[in-house]
Amino acid sequence: MDHPHIMIMGVGCILFTDEGFGVRVVERLQADYEFPENVSLVDGGVLGIHLLGVIAQADHLIVVDAIRSQGTPGDMYRLYGDQIPARVRAKNSIHQVDFLEALTLCQVLDRVPDTVIVGVEPVDIETAGIELSSLIQSKVDPAIDMVLAEMDRLEIPYHRRNGNNVSGDTIEDCRH
Repeated sequence: MDHPHIMIMGVGCILFTDEGFGVRVVERLQADYEFPENVSLVDGGVLGIHLLGVIAQADHLIVVDAIRSQGTPGDMYRLYGDQIPARVRAKNSIHQVDFLEALTLCQVLDRVPDTVIVGVEPVDIETAGIELSSLIQSKVDPAIDMVLAEMDRLEIPYHRRNGNNVSGDTIEDCRH
């Protein structure tokens, strides 16, 4: 049986404080969890439109990013369907405009992945620095929980690298 390709992609620039949130979450997922072969974790950085070919490979896309949505810093978001263009169009960083364009161009290829965006309202995306602000650093674990909830929704098994099974299934159950 063919398994859908699940892509977890962190986007943002790690050189500007909280702007690197998505990439930092994906780095932690890579370090702490194992996923089946049909799941890929991608550091999308600020490649925006250049991610078109990568995005088009996914059946399900889970994007993690810092999202300015006029909320309070630290607010967590789960955007899906029609919420994505409305929220992301209120542009806060260059990569998000390009990323939305790449997602839209997937329609031309007839390869639009089912997309969920998990994000946090940042404190600071303008100050040069490779560390997340303390408030946004405290949101990494909740964002990981949100990504793992999406994996549960898609019935994709995963487990912590220390060997403790988290999702109730084994990874081998999902491999070809």
